[in-house]
Amino acid sequence: MILTFSIIIPVFNRPDEIDELLQSLCLQTYSDWFEIVIIEDGSSQTCADVVARYRDELTIKYLSKPNTGAGLSRNFGMKNASGNYFIILDSDVLLPPTYLSRVDKRLQEAYTDVFGGPDAAHDSFSDWQKAINYAMTSFLTTGGLRGGKKKKRFQPRSFNMGLSKKAFIDSGGFSSRRIGEDIDLSFRLEKLNFSIQLIPEAFVYHKRRSSFKQFFRQTYNFGKERPILTKQYPDTAKITYWFPTFFTIGLLIAIVTFFLKIYIPILLLLGYLLTIFIDSSIKSKNLKIGLWSVLTTFTQFIGYGTGFLQSILFYKKRPTISP
Repeated sequence: MILTFSIIIPVFNRPDEIDELLQSLCLQTYSDWFEIVIIEDGSSQTCADVVARYRDELTIKYLSKPNTGAGLSRNFGMKNASGNYFIILDSDVLLPPTYLSRVDKRLQEAYTDVFGGPDAAHDSFSDWQKAINYAMTSFLTTGGLRGGKKKKRFQPRSFNMGLSKKAFIDSGGFSSRRIGEDIDLSFRLEKLNFSIQLIPEAFVYHKRRSSFKQFFRQTYNFGKERPILTKQYPDTAKITYWFPTFFTIGLLIAIVTFFLKIYIPILLLLGYLLTIFIDSSIKSKNLKIGLWSVLTTFTQFIGYGTGFLQSILFYKKRPTISP
């Protein structure tokens, strides 16, 4: 099968990120044709000048539209793309030089209409960014929630996701929801019997530019959206989605029992956080990143857990959001 790739990248007020991403696309070892479709989603700080600098090296379509959010911007890009297979990327990722070659190789060996890839931290990232990456990807935190290497029940994320033109047309693409639109699309594609796989070697460097406050808000919104998705797709429910909430409740119990001179809960909590510190420090070979990882894990669990719990307790049925 001859695959022609269209790389779909929505962007909102982040020209510097597009510059870095396009630099990494110039270094791809993949030699066949591919195009890049950049969708300016109502930005006031456009990346037009950045795109102009790369037109001699890359095939780029540069589109502009009013702000509707990333999901509908991706749909707009796919409708205007020339390829028969779409690769969805966030603007804050960098690609290793072998990324496209690895995707093509895997799809030629074991084709699926949908794939997802993992994310990693580049050596150039700040210690804080590396700690966020640890919290988001480690199996000691919530890194395993997207599923494993099986073709089904893996939930690709829009920072590194691919789908065929047929999968896009049949599913209608992303819905208008602002949070969880990639998970929603993954569930709908599965219900349409499209095969889904994880391509572990097709990773991206995800350069999350989040402050402490932004990271908490992001994880809170993720947690708040998960019960809504579960209500919409009941057969996708997992006990693991409750883990951050159990952690949050356990933290409250540990604090209360500590003042009652019952120390086992607080010792269990400290033991878990010590495990995070040791694991992250060993993997990063950096004690500072280990310490930051304790904070980012704590922030992720509290943010996600409180958002999840609020959504469970005060859930209101939403109208169905269609693509």
